[in-house]
Amino acid sequence: MAKKADFLASIKSLNADELKAKISEDELRLKKVSFAHSVAPLESPVSIRLLRRDIARLKTALRKKELGF
Repeated sequence: MAKKADFLASIKSLNADELKAKISEDELRLKKVSFAHSVAPLESPVSIRLLRRDIARLKTALRKKELGF
């Protein structure tokens, strides 16, 4: 739970450009992990789900900044 709280706190300090860069970086990492999982099973396939959720949190934070909330 502390990891999620730390992640959310770090998102608040980022501006829109940094959020976009982080989103594209994480999406690339998700593609690589998904490909690696399709070739050979990962030890922890839950990491794919957590990465998708982090990307969704980043996109939500970006949208809030765009709307001014």
